[in-house]
Amino acid sequence: MNVVEVRLGLAFGAGPLVLIAGPCVIENEQSCLRHAKRLAEIAHTAGLPFVFKCSFDKANRTSHSSFRGPGLEQGLRILERVKREAGVAVLTDVHEPHQAAAAARVVDIVQVPALLSRQTDLVIAAAAGGCAVNLKKGQFLAPWDMRAVIAKAESAGNQRIIVTERGFSFGYNNLVTDFRSLVIMRGFSYPVVFDATHSVQLPGAGGDRSEGQREFIAPLARAAAAVGVDGVFMEVHEDPARALSDGPNSYALDELPALLADLVRIDAIARQSRPR
Repeated sequence: MNVVEVRLGLAFGAGPLVLIAGPCVIENEQSCLRHAKRLAEIAHTAGLPFVFKCSFDKANRTSHSSFRGPGLEQGLRILERVKREAGVAVLTDVHEPHQAAAAARVVDIVQVPALLSRQTDLVIAAAAGGCAVNLKKGQFLAPWDMRAVIAKAESAGNQRIIVTERGFSFGYNNLVTDFRSLVIMRGFSYPVVFDATHSVQLPGAGGDRSEGQREFIAPLARAAAAVGVDGVFMEVHEDPARALSDGPNSYALDELPALLADLVRIDAIARQSRPR
């Protein structure tokens, strides 16, 4: 099992569960800072290493009129400030190969979105940036299909790879989580993360937007911790009903401490018998 060090003192696969959390998209600079600082406090209290996640551009919105974020230049400037002032590691996603190098100069983890997980040039560019890369499994891929995605990242000379499960398309506008995939993908020798919030998304179910089943986030996160994962990914918002992106499948910030306490307890039990 490869231990993936993101920054000094923060690694996936080395010990406690890592929390990756934050709003779906940068709504504005102050909101981004506020969420990062509060999430860092919550994670610290729970005793979990923390990575703040937020997107500078959501290029895969259902409707062309939906809010996308501030864009590459302004978004990275905001994330750089968040990293400096909140003292947190940062993850963001890229949608085009030319964005990868710029993102890698600012963030600690560059993420390849699930919908783009088979885009060879994007995967290689993200892996070539010099920082850790998070490969999200496509909603259309079997877990064993991620071997080829990992091989593309490795071809760029990068072995700081994290693999994330986020549900599989199950009919129209629906996703289902097969927890066998967590075990299967962990067999590829890289840390595995469970995305508890995108796994309850109902893609396109709102017509011009996606819906979600927020009530299932906590049960799925607990189940993933019991199976054994190296991290949990969650989109978290102080007011999900007013979130500008992915509100229906975002977890409420105020409810996070109680859930993390559960995950810490479950992870401690699962870790005793998990193969290394």
